[in-house]
Amino acid sequence: MELTSVATAFAANALALPIARAADRVLGPRGCLFTFHRAAPSEVWEILPNRDFYVDLDFLDKFLAYLLAHDWHVVTIGEALQRSASDDETSRYVNFSIDDCYRDSFELVAPVFRRHGVPLTLFVTTGIPDGTLPLWSIGLEDALVERDEVLLEDQTIRLATSEERRTAYQRIASRWDGPDAGMHYASFCAANGIDRDAVHWKHAISWDMLERLAKDPLIEIGAHTISHPRISSLSPDAAVAELKGSRTRLNERLGIDVQHFAFPYGRSGDCGPCDFALARQAGFLSAATTRKGLLRHGQDRFSLPRNTINGGHRNLAAMEMHLTGLTGTAARIVGRV
Repeated sequence: MELTSVATAFAANALALPIARAADRVLGPRGCLFTFHRAAPSEVWEILPNRDFYVDLDFLDKFLAYLLAHDWHVVTIGEALQRSASDDETSRYVNFSIDDCYRDSFELVAPVFRRHGVPLTLFVTTGIPDGTLPLWSIGLEDALVERDEVLLEDQTIRLATSEERRTAYQRIASRWDGPDAGMHYASFCAANGIDRDAVHWKHAISWDMLERLAKDPLIEIGAHTISHPRISSLSPDAAVAELKGSRTRLNERLGIDVQHFAFPYGRSGDCGPCDFALARQAGFLSAATTRKGLLRHGQDRFSLPRNTINGGHRNLAAMEMHLTGLTGTAARIVGRV
């Protein structure tokens, strides 16, 4: 890391504790739910073409230590709901959930939480371990990391630097994004001699991994649909099929009782009251969004706020903005809820 970046990070971290102390006097008991998708060690950070999809694993480790040192309780979604429903609750608590779930959830992230002795929630998209969901964004990123050039629609894209890889990823991913992304990815793999199945299982979580995680008392498993669609874009019948199908698949395959759900595309424009009702109809006890904010007494169980953390969150001051609810307030002011 450059010296200016180190200085900026140090200054930001120095602000964290005063912010926290001031917030505690005003806000009192509260819950904060965090979510992310993937994690990577600091040493590979610079080469990741889509690094905003990741959290820095080393910073996550430090942040967990910080929370525990300052008397935050790390809890499951189930316990968070119990605390938010209690009139007598006096604690500050956080939950961490991973959406989708890839191999690094098993290999990298779960061991960090296990080392701290705190729980982790996994919202699993069942098409990933079933091998039915094309992991096009991850496959694209893998190709851009592993190769010095790729062929895209008869054009050769040269990849000499990390910046060129990030630029190429943003350009290609924005062009592919949508219902035809899997088709574009298949053509890309054919043109570049990429084995899609091999790439899938290089990054996907497997049922064997999930079976082992399901036996871990620190792991809570929830559902995140079968094929990761925007629920509000589906007919009610198709939406319920995605909701119930993922829950049933997890229950039957892992021998558990999945109670909680997280919406893919969970902002206010992506899911609303009708979708929350469908989650209830599908048999869940709660549904989580990606609307920023705090969990307070009386919160609707089917529109839980969660604060997304990613590559831009690598200092404690940024985390305290979530813990105090300031990011949720800012999001509402600018209309990005």
